[in-house]
Amino acid sequence: MRQRELRQGQLLQRVTEGQLPLRHAAAALGVGYRQAKRLLAKFRAGGPAALAHGNRGRCPPNRLPEAQRRRILALSQDQYHDCNDAHFTERLAADHGLFVSRDLVRRLRRGAGLPPKRRRRPKQHHGRRPRRSLFGAMMLWDGSPHRWFGPDRPPCCLMAAIDDATSRGLALRFEPTETSLGYLRLLDQVVRRYGAPASIYQDGHSALYRHDDHWSLDEQLHGQQEPTQIGQVLRELGIEPIRALSPQAKGRVERLFNTFQDRLVADLRLAGISDPLTANLWLDDVYLARHNDRFAVPAAKNGSLFRRFPPAAAAETLAFRYTATVGNDNAVRLGGLIIDVPPGPNHRGYAKARVEVRQLLDGSWRVYYQTQCIAVGEATELRDPLKARSRRPTKGVADWTWVYRASAEVTT
Repeated sequence: MRQRELRQGQLLQRVTEGQLPLRHAAAALGVGYRQAKRLLAKFRAGGPAALAHGNRGRCPPNRLPEAQRRRILALSQDQYHDCNDAHFTERLAADHGLFVSRDLVRRLRRGAGLPPKRRRRPKQHHGRRPRRSLFGAMMLWDGSPHRWFGPDRPPCCLMAAIDDATSRGLALRFEPTETSLGYLRLLDQVVRRYGAPASIYQDGHSALYRHDDHWSLDEQLHGQQEPTQIGQVLRELGIEPIRALSPQAKGRVERLFNTFQDRLVADLRLAGISDPLTANLWLDDVYLARHNDRFAVPAAKNGSLFRRFPPAAAAETLAFRYTATVGNDNAVRLGGLIIDVPPGPNHRGYAKARVEVRQLLDGSWRVYYQTQCIAVGEATELRDPLKARSRRPTKGVADWTWVYRASAEVTT
C-alpha cells in the first residue's frame, strides 16, 4: 500500500474504535464528509487493502502488446542503434508504421539498460537574440567538420545555410574542408533557389574575414582593407556581412549542426550513402525538404527580402577574382594560366591594361576591362586563391595580391 492509503487506514481505524469523529477524519483526509463515509464503508468491508485503487495491478487496455515492445527494442539495438529517442520514434512511424510516443520509446530503452545517445548538459545562461521578422532578412551559414559517413570513413565538412526568421534550411552540401570555394558553392545554391538575402551572420573564419595586417597602397589611400574573396562577392551582391563574436551569438546554426550530427549520420547510413557526391544530390532531393518539414517555423511577418538576379549576372558575380596586367602580346598570364585577349572595337589592343580576371563556378574564365568582358578562357580546376606578396612591391608598402594556383587538369 502507498503512504497515503496507510494514513487513511490509520484514521479510519480510529473512527471505527470511536476515538475520532468522522467529520474530523474527513478534514484530516482532505475529502468531503460523503466521501469519508464511502471510504469508511470500504474499510469496514475489506480492511486496509480495500482502500487501494481497484485498477492497481491490472494491465491497461491500451498497453502496447509485448511482441511489439520486443520488436521496438530489437530495432533499437540493431538497425537504429545510432538514433536518438525522438529520431527513432519518427523512423518507426515512417519506416515500419509503428506509431508510438517518444516517452514510451524512452521508457523502453531506459528500462532495457540502453543509455541516451547524448547526455544533456545544464543549459548556460545567454541573452536571447530575437529572430528577424521577415524571411530572407538574415541568413546564417557555417561549416562543421565531422565523420559524417561513419567512424570508418574519413571526415569531411558539412556546409549549411539557414534562414534566421524561420530556421528553414536554405542549402546543404558536403565539402572536403571549410574553404572559400565551399562558401561560394553554398551561396550559389541559395542565390539560384531563393535569391540574395539582406544580410549574413557569420563567424570570423579566414575565408570570410581577413586577419592580416598588410595594407596595399590603394588600401591605405581608401582607408580600409579589401575584403576576402567571399567578402567581395557579398559586397557586389549587396549582402551585409555581420560578424558573430562568439559561437553562442549564432546559436541557431550551431544547434543545427548538433541536430545534424545527431540525425544526419544515421539517415545517411539508413539510405546507404557513403560518399559526399551522392550525399550532395540526396541532400537536395530528399533530406532538406524532410528537415524543413520537421524543424522550420513560420516567420513573424509575411513576405521575403530575398532579391533575385538574372542567372547570367549571378554566375558572373559568384566567382573568384584576380587582378592582372595584359602583356604586350595581348595575353593575360595568371599563375601559369594564359588567356589570349582578342582585339577590341576598331582593332584596339589591350596591352598594359589593368584587368580583372574571374573564374566562375563552372571553372571557366572571364577577363573584364572597365566592367566589359573582353576575353573568355577554357575551364580549369577550381581552387581557393592564395594571398601572396607581389614580386615587385611598392617601396615602403606591403603589396599583396590574390594568386591563382594553376593546375594542368582541364575540366570538360
